[in-house]
Amino acid sequence: MRQTPVALVQAQDYEPDLIQAAVQKLFASLSLDPDLFRGKRVLIKPNLLMRRRPEEATTTHPQILTAVIRQIQQLGARQIVVADSPGGLYTPAQLKGIYSVCGVQEACEQTGAELNLEVGYGAVPAVQPRCCQKFNLIDPVRQADVVVSVGKLKTHCMTGLSGGVKNLFGCIPGLQKPQMHYRYQNKNDFGSMLVDLAQTVAPILTIMDAVESMEGDGPSGGSVRHTGCLIGSENPFCLDLMLSELIAMSPDQIPTVQESIRRGLCPSDFGELVILNPDSLPTRIPDYLHPNTKTVDFSGSVPPFLAPAVQWSARHLLAPRPRIDPNQCIGCGKCAESCPPSAIRVERGRAVIRYRSCIRCYCCHEMCPVRAIHIHGRS
Repeated sequence: MRQTPVALVQAQDYEPDLIQAAVQKLFASLSLDPDLFRGKRVLIKPNLLMRRRPEEATTTHPQILTAVIRQIQQLGARQIVVADSPGGLYTPAQLKGIYSVCGVQEACEQTGAELNLEVGYGAVPAVQPRCCQKFNLIDPVRQADVVVSVGKLKTHCMTGLSGGVKNLFGCIPGLQKPQMHYRYQNKNDFGSMLVDLAQTVAPILTIMDAVESMEGDGPSGGSVRHTGCLIGSENPFCLDLMLSELIAMSPDQIPTVQESIRRGLCPSDFGELVILNPDSLPTRIPDYLHPNTKTVDFSGSVPPFLAPAVQWSARHLLAPRPRIDPNQCIGCGKCAESCPPSAIRVERGRAVIRYRSCIRCYCCHEMCPVRAIHIHGRS
């Protein structure tokens, strides 16, 4: 397997000149061929999960986006489009609100990049699929010559890590994402689907905003953690293996990394990665907080005919469950809108979960705008 390097450069804060210099160093470290961008229509895909201010570390910081746009402009891109399909509805009004609050609109105004407000999508055959044969992808992805993914380092209550591969889930339009959660309820199947998606979208470059990251119950309910770096690679699978080491999480706890290793898309061990680290930064943060959703699954140690029953029990009886704090809930219905099995209803101005239908995907926790949904053990 060809070893694709992963670069790690220092960036202590979001001061514009500092970030521009860090992005330039990242590109130089990776020795990127300008022909990757010259004369191309480039889609930049940030992580814009929801309406959150940049300092809340839920979305890609606009200073990172600005610096990446300018760097790609210098390399001769014909057109640069910034697009994402955030959680919830995929409508022009929804996009405008998120772009504005997250600072992306201002970044595009400053650089002249095009901000996507179209909401069309279409079917694309999956590339070398193991799980999903085709995907509905938003039009900016389908129309791009090349894709650059600019994500945000976060933990994730279902997938362990929200990294390079998971960021591409935003290429699927709007409420079709909960449908994918319902279709692939087992986290390993979901991870396999995400790897199929990453191979189909095939970003030529993945950059991770890890200046301020999110630890604990991410991708939206965790805590801000200063990590002080940018990370990049032409291979999103190698990049995610690097991230798993950085946040001290075993690849076995991250379905996308596990599946990438299984398919030979990245090495099986962090020690086999080629790391470009010109600033000699630490590559592991031992006290990085992980999600409160570690799955209990004994299905690998029981006879095959019992495995489905054991997996069901692990997910429904042992797995941590989302719980709504009635004192925090504002009855907005975002959780119900995003719930794949429609297990949530708003009653008397408060959201209520029917646990018999809950599949423990934690989409409700992810999409709650006021952090009223928390993850708790079975007790």
